[in-house]
Amino acid sequence: MPYAPSEGARIWYEEAGHGLPLLFIHEFGADHREWEDQVRFFSREYRCLTYAARGYTPSDVPDDPKLYGQDFAVKDAVAVLRHLGIPKAHIVGLSMGGFAAILFGIRHPEMAISLVPAGAGSGSPREEQAAFRAGCQARGDKLIAQGWAGELAEETGHSPTRIQLKKKDPRGWAAYMQRLSEHSGLGSGLTMKHYQGERDSIFDWEAELRRMTVPTLLAVGDEDGPCVATNVWLKSVLPNCGLWLCPRTGHAINLEEPAAFNREVAAFLSTVERGRWTLG
Repeated sequence: MPYAPSEGARIWYEEAGHGLPLLFIHEFGADHREWEDQVRFFSREYRCLTYAARGYTPSDVPDDPKLYGQDFAVKDAVAVLRHLGIPKAHIVGLSMGGFAAILFGIRHPEMAISLVPAGAGSGSPREEQAAFRAGCQARGDKLIAQGWAGELAEETGHSPTRIQLKKKDPRGWAAYMQRLSEHSGLGSGLTMKHYQGERDSIFDWEAELRRMTVPTLLAVGDEDGPCVATNVWLKSVLPNCGLWLCPRTGHAINLEEPAAFNREVAAFLSTVERGRWTLG
């Protein structure tokens, strides 16, 4: 299996296609396989790269809590690119991966051709952050103790921002639930506690975001309640950014509406590459 060495973990990756590099970063409740519809579409013209985050097999699942967190999320993305000798790539991320994509753009703008953070921002509003963090700690402990058996998976799959997938695409939802059941309880729990539950609020990055000029397309479903307001705010502070709001869509926007997601992202990437996504 191909692995990229990162700090404290080996990161498993796969690639398909040729062309400009396009790196996909997955969400908490999924893994590298969630990008299959995108890889099949974009690998016709791009070198598509996906990887399993630390804590998600076949990447390593460290048992040291100190080896999880937002800093490692960015380091792992950089590690994959550097291992493959790629100096610069388009970066697409969903949810937890969208958060990492934004932080990647802040810390490594020279490595980002563009950013597509999708469904990013849950738990960021300051009035929600304390409750969000407490919930992450409790859920993380449960995952470590119980794994994804029964209750936790069902609760996730039927949550207010996930049920849309089941209604639109029952087969796709069933496949998502099967993948979820295969995740490491330890890896998911430590990720929940020390990445999700200890990460910054996106609002804390306002000064850095106002200076970041990487071309950015924000993508969010209009039924993704925890993320809509944060994305509207991001649109107001990022100087080189557009916002795509997908109607009647929840959190897993790339799974719910793959054709629309692929179309919007493809148009954005083309505009950036033609030098037409300009400031002002």
